[in-house]
Amino acid sequence: MEPVDSGPDPLFADRVSAGRLLGDALQLYAGPGTIVLGIPRGGVPVAAEVAHRLGAELDVVVARKLRA
Repeated sequence: MEPVDSGPDPLFADRVSAGRLLGDALQLYAGPGTIVLGIPRGGVPVAAEVAHRLGAELDVVVARKLRA
């Protein structure tokens, strides 16, 4: 049996490393007046790292899918 090709290499090792890079890229917004909002599941680990890098507050936004 041959290994399955999962496609190209991912851009980030994980969500935490993605948050670190995003936080570094957003240094213009660093400071105590900044609030970072994370969406539960995959977004919170990213938002936590961004908030940490920016020295900002972190909060979570809980959203629901709306059905037509």
